Formats: sequence, structure tokens, C-alpha cells
Amino acid sequence: MKRVYVEEDWCLACHLCEYWCAFSNSGKDNMVAALKNKTIKPMIQVEEGDKINFAVSCRHCEDPICVKSCISGALSIEDGVIKIDKSKCVDCYTCIMACPYGVLMPNEDEGIMQKCELCTPRGTAPYCAAHCPNQAIIYEER
Repeated sequence: MKRVYVEEDWCLACHLCEYWCAFSNSGKDNMVAALKNKTIKPMIQVEEGDKINFAVSCRHCEDPICVKSCISGALSIEDGVIKIDKSKCVDCYTCIMACPYGVLMPNEDEGIMQKCELCTPRGTAPYCAAHCPNQAIIYEER
């Protein structure tokens, strides 16, 4: 299965992946309409350091502990992609504590968790990878 990988040596910490993620998950076809004057809530986050930058998103683990720990059954695996059923999420944060990569995050507006679901229905690769200007985010099978 293809997954998102990050080449930290190439990440510029430009945060464009966060904007593309927010746009992809907005449900809108126009980026300006989707993001202008709005606080974005991307499912990928850029961690910045003195010598290294790194875009962090779900690894879609083969044996995901977040799915096993979800007390409401909101997390599931569909074709290798870990998805959230928003109608089942009870915002208990158990998945946040269980994830070894720290990629699940609360969407405080909706009162549920959010995470990368690869947004591939909108194209052949997740928007973060497809639009990374330095090709630091790669979507491939390894």
C-alpha cells in the first residue's frame, strides 16, 4: 500500500502542505473560498527545529494501536487507510494517547478527532504530497 513519507532533509517548513491539506478536506473546489479568512485545521502538521523540519501525518500503520484503543469504534481500517467515523467519535482522546506518532488531533470546532485519510479521492496522491514544492513529501509504496 502506498503511504506518505517525509524526507526531512528536504522539508523547507513552508507549511504549504498544511494549506493544501485544509483545502483538500474543505469539500470546496476553490482554494480561496475554502481558506480565505478562515483558521485552517490541517491533518498534517509541520514540526520545526533548529536543523530539521518535518511534516507529521498519519502513517496508516499495518497494526494500528489507535484503532484498537478506540472505545467507540469510530476508527477503522478501509483498504489500508485508517478512517474516522465522525458520528461515532466521542472526543475521548484515547487515540491521541495511543498513537506513537502523535498525529491525531482534536478538531475543537466539531468536537471530534481528525487525522489524515489520504484524500486520494480528489486525485492520485494526497494534496500535501502532490503540491510539496520541494518534493519533501512523497506518496509511494516502500
